[in-house]
Amino acid sequence: MKTPPTRREFLADVGRGMLVASVGCGVAGELGLAPAFAADAPDPLDFGPLEPLVRLMQETPAKKLLPALRDQLKSGASLRRLIAAGALANARTFGGEDYIGFHTMMALAPALHMAHELPEALQPLPVFKVLYRNTNRIQENGGRKKEVLHPVQPAALTEGRAGGEELRAAVRRKDVNAAEQTFAALAKTSADDALNHLLFAVHDHTEVHRVVLPYRAWDLLDLIGKEQAHTLLRQSVRYCVKAESYSSSAKSGEPRELLPKLLEEHHLLDRAPGTRAAEDKWVDEFSQTLFKSTGAQAAEAATAALAEGIAPAAIGEAISLAANQLLLRDVGRQPHDEVAGKPLGSVHGDSIGVHACDSAGAWRNLARVSNARNTFACLILGAYQVALDRTNRGGDFLHWEPLPLKWHVDQTQSTDPTALLREADEAIRGNLQARAAAIVHRYGELGHAPRPVFDLMLRYAVSEDGALHAEKFYRTVSEEFAATRSAFRWRQLVALARVTASEYGRPAPGVAEAREALKV
Repeated sequence: MKTPPTRREFLADVGRGMLVASVGCGVAGELGLAPAFAADAPDPLDFGPLEPLVRLMQETPAKKLLPALRDQLKSGASLRRLIAAGALANARTFGGEDYIGFHTMMALAPALHMAHELPEALQPLPVFKVLYRNTNRIQENGGRKKEVLHPVQPAALTEGRAGGEELRAAVRRKDVNAAEQTFAALAKTSADDALNHLLFAVHDHTEVHRVVLPYRAWDLLDLIGKEQAHTLLRQSVRYCVKAESYSSSAKSGEPRELLPKLLEEHHLLDRAPGTRAAEDKWVDEFSQTLFKSTGAQAAEAATAALAEGIAPAAIGEAISLAANQLLLRDVGRQPHDEVAGKPLGSVHGDSIGVHACDSAGAWRNLARVSNARNTFACLILGAYQVALDRTNRGGDFLHWEPLPLKWHVDQTQSTDPTALLREADEAIRGNLQARAAAIVHRYGELGHAPRPVFDLMLRYAVSEDGALHAEKFYRTVSEEFAATRSAFRWRQLVALARVTASEYGRPAPGVAEAREALKV
């Protein structure tokens, strides 16, 4: 029960109220005399029928969350509904401005996709794992008291000016309120329009989280409904505004100058993407061209290919294969990069290769779902970024040999798929990255079915922490394997085997608790 005010406090409130009445709320507020009315606090976002479940995600202590989620399932709630509530709780709390927060948001859709690949009894595990991380971070951040997203009033748009350009201008000014209000106006028509306007601001810089965040938010819309497009995509608006202050953004203004120049020089602004098919040889050679180029050279090469009418899917495939080389060639963390959970030689977490592959996948998928202008822009910047990652993040990638090494492949004598899977499992548990990569390469070379390999990797994508990237990278590889032609797709699974061997031995918080709650 609230303690009643003392006589002194009561008289002070009465006096303050009389002064406010005499001078007005505005002046009293400037003088610091106005009482803290509840109406002065920002209105909270409300998610209607999902609101009780969203609040459960925010307000339940992490140690009590998983039994509560189990009870929700028993009461008829679907995993899809739990993910939807978790995504909205994350967005409302963090608004794309917390490192662990937005990494957790990006893992939500992958966790649900992973669940659908598991036996029914185990399906809640990846979802519970990520929702545990979500609520734990929300609690660490202060829960509902520290919510970032609130209702926003749409701005009046400038007549005759492209909406995306107006949004981008507000982001460049670092004016978060103007950017939020502009985007609220732009998002009123459709989810597709909201994404296409947002990409004008995203395209200003090729930084991994800047591109993966909107893609994973878009991926969530297929799960929870496009009516939530504004809430989920506005996280990227705020991220872009905040990123304008990062030193990396200040140092690399090249994309914002290079992109419009290339689009205009190659006359792509008034064209539809081409449909010209590309043979395996062209895709392979073009991926090598991108890999060996500077950022500007790769962007020019991609623009020229688009102008020639090469189908966007083929160019996106080449970008992904170039990123895959960064992961297969990486010598791993050096002594100055070693931190807890990411030891010497490891390639999981925010490694050059994992980040490059996630970025390439995001650019490729955003190109697939956006309008013609943004399809061109995403592929040009995807090519730019993969080349920039090779040249700007350190390492002699041109001379390092990609896995699998011939020596390791020669040591893999078995041809039986069951034996090979058993050997791959042993290599993963021994943190033997090169051997795990060689065994999976051999397995694919023999023409065995890929699903058992995915099942093996999925087991560890669920159990291990992966330094915030296990779910997202597993999903990236799944998507890329499905979208890559048969001549090259096994390179993606080889990379996943390497990353899985790197991350093994660091169980994720929440997994053991989820198994206990579910009795599995």
